[in-house]
Amino acid sequence: MTQSVRDRRERLSARTIDHVVVIGANGTMGFGSGGVFTQAVGRVTFLARSKEKAAEGVAAAVKQVRSASLASRTDIGDYDADLERVVAEADLVFEALAEDLDMKRAMFERIDACRRSDSIIATVTSGISINSLCEGRSDSFRRNFVGLHFFNPPNVIVGTELIAGDETDPAVVDFVEAFAQYRLGREIVRAHDTPAFAGNRVGFKVLNEAAQLVETLGPALVDRIVGPYTGRALTPLATIDLVGWDVHKAIVDNVYANTKDEAHGTLRLPDYFPKLVADGVLGDKSGRGFFATDGGTRLMLDVATGDYVPWAEPDRTDLGYIDEVARLYAHGRYQEGFRAFLSAPGEAATIARRVVAGYISYAFERVGEVADSITEIDRIMAAGFNWAPPSVLVDLMGARAAVDLIAGADLKVPAVLEAAARSGRVEPFFVHPSMNRGKFFVAA
Repeated sequence: MTQSVRDRRERLSARTIDHVVVIGANGTMGFGSGGVFTQAVGRVTFLARSKEKAAEGVAAAVKQVRSASLASRTDIGDYDADLERVVAEADLVFEALAEDLDMKRAMFERIDACRRSDSIIATVTSGISINSLCEGRSDSFRRNFVGLHFFNPPNVIVGTELIAGDETDPAVVDFVEAFAQYRLGREIVRAHDTPAFAGNRVGFKVLNEAAQLVETLGPALVDRIVGPYTGRALTPLATIDLVGWDVHKAIVDNVYANTKDEAHGTLRLPDYFPKLVADGVLGDKSGRGFFATDGGTRLMLDVATGDYVPWAEPDRTDLGYIDEVARLYAHGRYQEGFRAFLSAPGEAATIARRVVAGYISYAFERVGEVADSITEIDRIMAAGFNWAPPSVLVDLMGARAAVDLIAGADLKVPAVLEAAARSGRVEPFFVHPSMNRGKFFVAA
């Protein structure tokens, strides 16, 4: 038996998770996470404001994971009649309420009053401070409290951030990591307790930059030039529509208000965004975002007026390079394809290169702040966003080309990349035992 296997077994044997209670089980992350837990735990209790809402959560989880047998491992309850009883029985309480600090704190006060002293409390928050959430709670609560940030939908996206608070017991962190990795099938990344953690800090910087570009370029052109050929499975504006405009606003506002870094301006919401959210534009969940449909006709948003107009492919001669890049990718010629992107003339390619340069620079500059290494950031961008990790892009073009790309965009060149370029480093930055790098480079 290898040392790693022995370590894994020792960590997993430290505790037993037989019963999980999901708080907010009718919400998207609630029922999605509840469905994941049913794959590894004998009993999962779905709790919501009412039993009817909890039952809706179970039904949604069954539909999402396509397993009718899931219901046999679940029971339901509501906060008024059942919370104290089932929380007292639970090995793990998983909170999935809306991203509201006061709401979560009020729930944690109730949970703290009735939980077992050894039960684990986890929050699926996408970026609220773990230390803030457990402030004022009992010593045992704080020792057993972690962030366990699943990405949506969790049954498909395995990337998961594990965030400890200042007082979290290291043994609890080790156990949750082993349980999530080996029982739930998660790709676990340990992130620091900073605004939006690691994945959303880097990812939503890029997404918000795309939202800012909409003001001058329009949605169709932005999603075309920052499309899949730049190393992402889903275009940025379609991603914002998928996760929800309200979620995007909450994450970006949190980062903008609580950080001050070299790319702070790219994390300011564009002026049109809050007003449209207030008017009910929430993305896919409301049927209206940057894109919408009407009777089968695809529409796109005119942010200046708030109206929807027929979607049309951008008619620009400087987009021809995208088809050439996609053609090379389709034949597995990834380096040639990316080289064609780096050398493409025209405004569109220049804008796209600046976004990519910003992604690489920002990720490398966050090492030590949001995670211990670029490897952790790489893994969450790959497994959480399904984007080419920043290190993969650097490896693809070479350190010198990466430095030239970043400097050419008038952005901060990370010291580690500058050193790699000077030394002529040939060793890859990205190392993963099983991840296929080619999956990130697809036709446009």
